[in-house]
Amino acid sequence: QLVESGGGLVQAGGSLRLSCGASGRSFSTYSLGWFRQAPGKEREFVAGISWSGRITEYADSVKDRFTISRDNSKNTVSLQMNSLKPEDTAVYYCAADSRARVGRATYEYDYWGQGTQVTVSS
Repeated sequence: QLVESGGGLVQAGGSLRLSCGASGRSFSTYSLGWFRQAPGKEREFVAGISWSGRITEYADSVKDRFTISRDNSKNTVSLQMNSLKPEDTAVYYCAADSRARVGRATYEYDYWGQGTQVTVSS
């Protein structure tokens, strides 16, 4: 029901924009989030946005470099990633949380995409 796109290979300092589209149901009342998982590491929170878009939260490691946004009319959420670093290399997942608050833990999210690979070369 959630499908990510936009991943790829980019040089350090470059930019990528990830998108996540939903099908089968409307996620306009859900909080939406982006997580990432690097090889050998646990899945970690990257950014989240409330259903209205008024509240956004970011991991400290991506603050001021990444921007999350959503378009409820299109049932999509995006992640603009600028000034990418090799340590941003991971599989990126979008997720939907039926609760109102923006959660940072994986167990708080009900629906997940299959992930898209982002590789940042040095």
